[in-house]
Amino acid sequence: MTKVDEMKTVEKHTFGEVTGYELGFSPVGRPLMTVFCYVVGDILIDTGQSHMQETVLDIANIYSVSSVLLTHHHEDHSGNSAVLKQARKIPVFAHPATIEKMSGPYRVFPYQRWIWGPNTPVALDPFPDGFFEHGDLKFKAVHTPGHSRDHTSYLELNHGWLFSGDLYLGDRIKYFRADEKIADQIVSLKKILTYDFDALFCGHRPRPMKGKRCLAAKLRFLEDFYGRVSELADQGLDDRAIMGRLELKEQWLVRMMCFGNVSMRNMVRSAMAARRMERGD
Repeated sequence: MTKVDEMKTVEKHTFGEVTGYELGFSPVGRPLMTVFCYVVGDILIDTGQSHMQETVLDIANIYSVSSVLLTHHHEDHSGNSAVLKQARKIPVFAHPATIEKMSGPYRVFPYQRWIWGPNTPVALDPFPDGFFEHGDLKFKAVHTPGHSRDHTSYLELNHGWLFSGDLYLGDRIKYFRADEKIADQIVSLKKILTYDFDALFCGHRPRPMKGKRCLAAKLRFLEDFYGRVSELADQGLDDRAIMGRLELKEQWLVRMMCFGNVSMRNMVRSAMAARRMERGD
């Protein structure tokens, strides 16, 4: 681990032709959360948190980055999009929903600004129709909502790489943001698993081998979770009772730090809402 200063950490990971930079920031002590941005050729996938702006600009200069692919608007993935466009005069490609979201200011919670930094409005570029080709690289954008409405994964077809943003995160999930939708995540996972890839370049936990197997494990977990919550919801239990019956543990430190925006209860509520929609309530 290379310390940039007492608040910032950078670690370089080499995965063959793909290089990952793990970026961490904390105003006090060691960073509790890190995020990856990836470089392949002179293409950058995601831009890290704005608190790490100087580091990301250095990375862009080292690799002479010519284009950026953005997975979604969350501040730890999009935080340096505006400064990269301004400094390098390069396209930052994104899904139409990401373009709309980042075209003007939008509300963030205090913890998001504290951990990742402020968001800056920017005019993003629509991903080319079909594929984005550059040298021997050929990227296909696959809309994979659920973690966010605009979430998009990028499949590199010639090498079998998936740059998945926050689609994966882990085989088992302990909490959801309040706006995450479990039904959409299940659909997105099923969609992405129809493609051919092995390396999974997650925004927080890369799996350079057997990545497809990891995504399949997450799909099984979410489907099982949804099924168990739905069964109890059909019996009339509320979210608190369901958590007790299933012995689900709340991550209280996370929930308090995030003012309730991130919690296990949100995950239960998402499953309950999906079940109500399924029943037509």
